[in-house]
Amino acid sequence: MSGEEPPAQLQEKKPEGGGPPPAPQGSDSSPAPEEPRSCRALVLTGYGGYDKVRLQVKTMEAPQLKPGELLVRVKACGLNFAELLARQGLYELLPEPPVTMGMEASGTIQALGEDVKDRKVGDRVIALSQSGMWQELVVVPAERTFPMPEEMSFEEGAALPINYMTAYMMLFEMANLRPGKSVLVHMAAGGVGIAVSQLCQTVPDVTVFGTASASKHEIIAKGGVKHPIDYRTKDYVEEIRKISPKGVDIVLDPLGGSDTQKGFSLLKPLGTLVVFGAANCVTGQRKNFLAMAKTWYNQLSLNTMKLMQSNKSVGGFHLGYINDTQLFVRTMSHLMELYKQGKIKPRIDSCYHFEEVRDFLINLTPPPTLYCNILMHDISFKVCFILYQFHISSHI
Repeated sequence: MSGEEPPAQLQEKKPEGGGPPPAPQGSDSSPAPEEPRSCRALVLTGYGGYDKVRLQVKTMEAPQLKPGELLVRVKACGLNFAELLARQGLYELLPEPPVTMGMEASGTIQALGEDVKDRKVGDRVIALSQSGMWQELVVVPAERTFPMPEEMSFEEGAALPINYMTAYMMLFEMANLRPGKSVLVHMAAGGVGIAVSQLCQTVPDVTVFGTASASKHEIIAKGGVKHPIDYRTKDYVEEIRKISPKGVDIVLDPLGGSDTQKGFSLLKPLGTLVVFGAANCVTGQRKNFLAMAKTWYNQLSLNTMKLMQSNKSVGGFHLGYINDTQLFVRTMSHLMELYKQGKIKPRIDSCYHFEEVRDFLINLTPPPTLYCNILMHDISFKVCFILYQFHISSHI
């Protein structure tokens, strides 16, 4: 590289569809100073209801990227069940308000820090972080970004990582899913549920049982659930026993409380129960101490002797506490390949403009069970609310 050109890492191109102009091409190796820029963000201003989520305009100084960091212009971002918990003060990994939430997004790279060799300005990427994705510009470590296939939309890119990584790691890293096994997944019409059913179809002769309200049975049946069960009107334990008297090999439980006990009872010998949530704690917009106490009181209680005698295993999964970068890279690589093969595909329901998110949340009157997920997208900054089931009564 000649001394007459600025380093490629510090150049910033104008992305398709708009964005900041390119950095001046000077003889100095350092970029010209940039003016502060405005950046819209959805900020959690305090714990409580949806009214605590506010659209704010921040003034951002030109980011000083550290080695290994990227500046990404967000095109779409997702809302997960963890953010519902965070809004109520029940998610310990989120900093205290005021804070910009959001763990997953997709967008284009605007600038590169030093030592970033495998990315370039203009690349389309999926980005992950503990928080901060619900805004137009984000700084993230390059190792937490993943190139998007050309055929993948920004909406799909923002809908895929949390749900599909959770499903993939539970099925293949923890439960060791193999041909001929059977799986029960609760909230089968939700984001993780859809991912689980699609991933199970990549393994021969896997039978999927899924609980969901009757209105969603057609959708989940097309997605790979062989035995949909309406948990509102039927006892899913009895229904599963009618079909498979010995039970199932794998239970994926996002509910907690008494449902965890039922899941353990349904396991075949050598079966595995994976608990990955406590949706029974969430019954509305605000923290419900009664629901929390009930879930805690009804939790599964085991000792090692009981586990030995039952020949069953119990595991807990929380993506937020995994810090193994290589595991993330390996998992996302598998998922991107499956996407390109047409074996997995996030289900997008609808899109909303970024500015409409707060009003949508405030005006939302959830029925006993509400199933949805949020995506926010683009330069005009839209937000896509994806119907991904969050079982509020019993898990956006």
